[in-house]
Amino acid sequence: MKKIVILGCENSHANAFLKHMKTRPELAHIQCIGVYSDDVAAAQKLHDEFDVPVMASFDEAVGKVDGIVITARHGDHHYQYAKPYMDSGVPMFIDKPITCTEADAVEFLSQLKAKGIKVTGGSSLRHAFEIVQLKQACAAQVGGATVGGIVRAPLNMDNPYGGFYFYSQHLVEMVLEAFGRYPDAVQVTAAKDAYTVLFHYGDFTVSSLYTVGSGEYYAARFAKNGTQGGYVANQGNEWYYAEFKAFADLMEGAEPDLSYEELFSPVFVLNAIDRAITSGQRELICYPEV
Repeated sequence: MKKIVILGCENSHANAFLKHMKTRPELAHIQCIGVYSDDVAAAQKLHDEFDVPVMASFDEAVGKVDGIVITARHGDHHYQYAKPYMDSGVPMFIDKPITCTEADAVEFLSQLKAKGIKVTGGSSLRHAFEIVQLKQACAAQVGGATVGGIVRAPLNMDNPYGGFYFYSQHLVEMVLEAFGRYPDAVQVTAAKDAYTVLFHYGDFTVSSLYTVGSGEYYAARFAKNGTQGGYVANQGNEWYYAEFKAFADLMEGAEPDLSYEELFSPVFVLNAIDRAITSGQRELICYPEV
């Protein structure tokens, strides 16, 4: 039996993960021995539904678990919650945004890498079937070289969970997973309830649209002689399963599907977008050397 805790359980991921552990035979060997949230009501709700213990502090399970799941809504809590468990070297799942600040990202990445901790996470949208297909089309150069693309995803700016950073990684993760983890620069144009973001790669540019108050997802790739993609069907339950299964596999000895740098790259892209919203200028993306 593999024992885990869920730290920051106020979003839909915690509920979905617990349901999958309860209903999927291949996850039946995983036991959640505690949940923690600074929103006490959220933790209590999971206790009432799944009979999981509520932890008094996020660090009380150190030395007692085989892995940790961090799904706090505010990205500023993620590194904080992970720190006490890092010396034990247990695998980790970190929800989006991995962190809000670049400083936290650099320190977090450095510690994970130095200790050899296996980690997965980010936005569940990278597991969407349509995004996986686009990634494969880009890699195989279906229809020829990529000449551009377009991606759409929701945005929530008015929230107590980091504002722009709370929901914005979904779009960024879709772009990076399909077209490449390291765009060079971004530009932003703001309109009413929408932000157009250009992701500049070496040989092409991907146009994207954040829409406030909408739940639509879309992703397409333009090749020299063809187009792939379209609407991305909201299959949240399946996305949650895919990302939790990836974490479960780490506890069984599997290797992460992304490098540390690839997993953390959205943080630096998001910060560049945030700067571009303010400056109105093209902003270079500053990836660290760790």
